[in-house]
Amino acid sequence: MSGARMSALAVLRGQIERIETAEVVHPRDCIALGHSEADSALKGGLARAAIHEVFCEGRQGAAATGFVMGLAGRVSARRPLLWVRQDFSEIETGALSMSGLAELGLDPRRVVMVRAADVESALRTSADALACDALGAVVLELWGEIRQFDLVASRKLTLAAQGSGVTGLLLRMAAQPLPSTAETRWMLRAAHSPPGSAWDAWGAPVFDAELLRNRHGPCGRWIMEWNCDECQFSEPSTYPQPVAAAPAHRQDPAVLQQRRAG
Repeated sequence: MSGARMSALAVLRGQIERIETAEVVHPRDCIALGHSEADSALKGGLARAAIHEVFCEGRQGAAATGFVMGLAGRVSARRPLLWVRQDFSEIETGALSMSGLAELGLDPRRVVMVRAADVESALRTSADALACDALGAVVLELWGEIRQFDLVASRKLTLAAQGSGVTGLLLRMAAQPLPSTAETRWMLRAAHSPPGSAWDAWGAPVFDAELLRNRHGPCGRWIMEWNCDECQFSEPSTYPQPVAAAPAHRQDPAVLQQRRAG
């Protein structure tokens, strides 16, 4: 056997050993999202110490960002959250709003923003951050089709997450899913928010979340509402449509019909 093949086998053995060791050190831990059907499909909730991908069309970027914020808030367990963005993402979608984070129930003081000049810098920063067990979660936001994010790059992020116990969330806007080592893969769209109260005209954030890949159970598609007070997802609330009351001065149609018949 040639030296190159021996070297390749040694690298593969090392990667397998690292994965197996990480699974022993960090047994599958998950956090319930709050939506009963989604949690059931995920076998209890979203797995920590893993990579999860969230895809969306470019025009659905705001909805996907809100969904990822919710996931990050659930898995970070009040520890710091690192958000890595390409400069190009900020040009396309604008800067993240810290007041928006607060309105979703998340503490913006726990969020550290990193702007990367290019894809390579974003991937390198995310891998280094995932290896730091002081963080609760790492969000990597990438825009468009990116050839640098291949199966090898995905595997590096997964190994780092498994080694430290930190959860990685990949926000992929205007991109098509490709083979990866992600634990789950989601496709996000905005859903209609229910009518809010007089002091909350916007209503609760509601997402059309489709689970395209799930390593531990079935896939599915659900309407998931984010509860800003409890910081968790739930089934959408039922809001009865208001019915206009009959004017007090208008007579009952049945009485009028009897009078005409008489």
